[in-house]
Amino acid sequence: MAAEIHVPELGESVADATVGRWLKQEGEDVTSGEALVELETDKINFEVEAEQDGVLESISKGEGETVNVGEVIGTIGEAGDGAAPAETEEEEEQQAEIEQPETEAGGETSNGHREVEDGAGRASPSVRKLAQEYEVDLAEVSGSGSGGRITRDDVERLIRDQSRTAAPEETERDGKGEAPQPAPAASEDRRADLEERVRLSRRRQTIAKRLVESQQTSATLTTFNEVDMSAVMELRKRRKESFQERTGARLGFMSFFTKAAIGALKAFPKVNAELQDSELVLKKYYDIGVAVNTDEGLVVPILRDADHKNFAEIEQGIVDLATKAREGKLTLDDLRGGTFTITNGGIFGSLVSTPILTVPQVAILGMHKIQERPVVVDGEIVVRPMMYLALSYDHRVIDGAEAVSFLVRIKELIEDPESLLLEG
Repeated sequence: MAAEIHVPELGESVADATVGRWLKQEGEDVTSGEALVELETDKINFEVEAEQDGVLESISKGEGETVNVGEVIGTIGEAGDGAAPAETEEEEEQQAEIEQPETEAGGETSNGHREVEDGAGRASPSVRKLAQEYEVDLAEVSGSGSGGRITRDDVERLIRDQSRTAAPEETERDGKGEAPQPAPAASEDRRADLEERVRLSRRRQTIAKRLVESQQTSATLTTFNEVDMSAVMELRKRRKESFQERTGARLGFMSFFTKAAIGALKAFPKVNAELQDSELVLKKYYDIGVAVNTDEGLVVPILRDADHKNFAEIEQGIVDLATKAREGKLTLDDLRGGTFTITNGGIFGSLVSTPILTVPQVAILGMHKIQERPVVVDGEIVVRPMMYLALSYDHRVIDGAEAVSFLVRIKELIEDPESLLLEG
């Protein structure tokens, strides 16, 4: 007996998802606990697993379709059955139609083999939809799947072949026997062959939506400063080996900036706030978002209660979150909330940028590339490793003087790293 595949609970406040990709095709054997399909939500991806051994009998929701919690997206049949029972019943009905006599009007009944002959009966709904969009006759497609089933790759292969071999329509020669000029459509077809359409993931669409929302719903302004990294780099050089031996964590720059940000947030509480209608919610806890780049775009997992963590716990916490993000293992709890965000474009070589707010937060700190530059110290020109800092903030909540003072406080703490111990 076939077992239905349902969309599982996706997490608090998440009601729907997008079918990312099926990891199994119709007719393939599956085992209990094996991943069948990947579902994309606004924040993370889920894998739906088989609840029993058997054969993936049908796929009712194709890639790119939106599905709701509890909705049926496919079925699993008993091992060895696959989609055969449904096809057998269909063939019996078609055979019955073939055996019917001619109608009284003298016409013939349908031969009942249209669906089998045009190939639709050998393709899943998503594959039939793709074929319809590109006007592909499934009868011309050779199925490479189990039992001759037509897969998405089969259809896409035929689309590419037809695109390469398609020739412009022949036109008559004019009275002088001269051949006409190539039609403009030929150039367009050639360029179309060099284009690739890639479906945006649900997460990428959400990122785009929220970035626009951030720009439209806040009065964003950015202020800049620069910080001399000499003291931090010298301290890190002296202590990094013993630090790693003692704690098992690598001493990077993020722990210094996280500590400095917390110290500045305590001094300027409006920066660690959220605007709700006519009220400003001042948050006296420090859940720091750390921007992490992944193949599907930027995500911001949250380092909880960062003010209660030492340097080693901050460094290890950030490493753990970054690893989970790149392996696609973040949970909704890892991404929910956050009071202030730090993003480090310097790891990609960015010298200066204006980061966008992570709503509903009212500020975000941007770190950048460390670059040796000539600066004046005590009346002399010296070369120092300098970093530009950027603070983007919501001007509805934070005044310019407060934003500048906040950034100056971070600069002071970084340039005197021993003072960070007092901010713990």
